[in-house]
Amino acid sequence: MLHCELKWEIPINMKKAILLISILSLLIVGCQSGPSIQYTYRPPENMNDGLNVATLEDVNIDSVLMEKAVNEINRGKFDEVHSLLIFTDDKLVFEEYFEGHKFQWDAPKAHGELVTWDYEMVHFAMSVTKSITSICIGIAIDEGFIESVHQSIFDYLPEYQHLNTGGKDTITIEHLVTMTSGLEWDEWGASPNSADNDIGALWFFHSQDPITAILERPLTAKPGTSFTYSGGNMILLADIIKNATGMGLDEFSERYLFQPLGIDSAHWDQFENGVIDGAGGLHITPRDMAKIGVTFLNNGVWNEKQIISQQWVDKSATSFPGNDGINVPGTDERNTGYSYSWWTKSFSDSGKEINIFYAAGWGGQFIMVTPELNTVIVLTGGNYHDKVRIFSILTNYVIPAID
Repeated sequence: MLHCELKWEIPINMKKAILLISILSLLIVGCQSGPSIQYTYRPPENMNDGLNVATLEDVNIDSVLMEKAVNEINRGKFDEVHSLLIFTDDKLVFEEYFEGHKFQWDAPKAHGELVTWDYEMVHFAMSVTKSITSICIGIAIDEGFIESVHQSIFDYLPEYQHLNTGGKDTITIEHLVTMTSGLEWDEWGASPNSADNDIGALWFFHSQDPITAILERPLTAKPGTSFTYSGGNMILLADIIKNATGMGLDEFSERYLFQPLGIDSAHWDQFENGVIDGAGGLHITPRDMAKIGVTFLNNGVWNEKQIISQQWVDKSATSFPGNDGINVPGTDERNTGYSYSWWTKSFSDSGKEINIFYAAGWGGQFIMVTPELNTVIVLTGGNYHDKVRIFSILTNYVIPAID
């Protein structure tokens, strides 16, 4: 009996195509059967640290919008956001932490170790430091160590009188704190961790004597007439506090600001000669940042004690004359003002005008005070070389949820 066997050989290319289609089908089914985890709101924990806690529902904040904000942060829409906290109506009602990189000045994008941030972890506050240094100047005036913001800076820089030339004696403490000293400076022309940036250059080349390097700069404008963002101004203020009070900025801030607020996380960077970096050297937790914001929301009062005068708070909440219409490079901060080392901004939400004053630092560090909403918002981040889009989070999610 003749037996015939027919064989059909599938071409190799067709076999590869069938295999690829099968793999893709399995991947699609897998993705459909395992949806990404969606965030569900959870209220902050009570840490007995002076911040009362409550839920979003207790203060009538839209939890759906806030959940959407967290989901967008988690999927990377705003690159690296490390924390988001909301304090309103005398209660901390929202506190979330995210994955991100610790700061490392010499790493690509300044991204060091990848971590999951939490409430115990100290964050590099960057230029939020400037606002804290300003607070310390205000307290030094309140306590009588400094007579007035209108004094010449050389009243408190006895070792540097030889640099009091070319009209620099007209620079006052107020000029430093409002970024209107007139001293030549470029802090926005290059990354802050670059030697091409004037603040970076202090660390690279002048760490043994940063005060001289700052005061040697020529005047490029009459003091009080022109805004130039300058960390050099704030480092001078740190030295003025030391000479006026006999305490370094670290000791002074601990005694007169941090201890009264129950803040124990703060520490400062300093240059080789011991000068405190009052421009960007503060490290602190987001919860403790919130305490500073709450004190300013309450007109300088914390736990019924006046920490800083209401007058200084008012000066911090109001743009200094001429310091308006500023666009901050690398961010979505547009048409902002600058006061006593705090930024100011007004915008509308549902026809309602909202005024905000805030401390801001490189990479996405913020303490935001919104008096009309009786609210403080704190954010930290790691967008050192990516655009900071904090106001997109604020205007699209947080403010509508609160308002």
